[in-house]
Amino acid sequence: MSPRDSAATRRKLLEAGREEFAEHGIAGGRIDRIAERAGVNKERVYGHFGSKEKLFQAVLEAVKAEHAASLPRPGEDVGEWVGRLYDAHAANGTMVRLLMWEALYFEDRPLPEDGARSDVYAAKVLALAGSLGVEPDSAAAMSLLSLIGMGAWPFAMPHLARLVVGPRVLTAQGSADLRAHIVAMANAAVRGVEHTPAAGSGTGDGHESEGEGESQQA
Repeated sequence: MSPRDSAATRRKLLEAGREEFAEHGIAGGRIDRIAERAGVNKERVYGHFGSKEKLFQAVLEAVKAEHAASLPRPGEDVGEWVGRLYDAHAANGTMVRLLMWEALYFEDRPLPEDGARSDVYAAKVLALAGSLGVEPDSAAAMSLLSLIGMGAWPFAMPHLARLVVGPRVLTAQGSADLRAHIVAMANAAVRGVEHTPAAGSGTGDGHESEGEGESQQA
């Protein structure tokens, strides 16, 4: 197989894996269906990725990379950053579903490349702390986690958003109103929270990286 054919096969498998995993998750996803969607023999899946878990991670990384530009570091206007996070999740339902499936599958077990992904969030903690004028400690890390939750939760739990806010949240105007409310709440939250270092201060993962790549995940 030529390098061009190999690259094309890999691309088809990633596209087929995205559809399969978004619908069925890691545990429910089947290699034979992925191979059938891609129009290749299922041995090609193992030849390119080695395992179903590794294919899922490759799919998730590809999806996150597609909307990386929509996920900047926290800036001086923290509320608007949360609003942009809201927009990114609204525009990429597949990524939200894949992240939810990942959470269900791994639960509290270490994720593949856990350290590298922690470094990404450590860089975001540094950026948030800089915009707030506080230390990049565990309190800043908890603030980041809370802010991410504000922007992502309506799409991680869309049925809950509909039950709590009402069916109008499904309309363009209802979604815009919810976004504006979340932006205002985020700004109010960072003004009101006391950034007192908790015991064992740090970002919670031992990483203090300022490396780039923070835009690859929420």
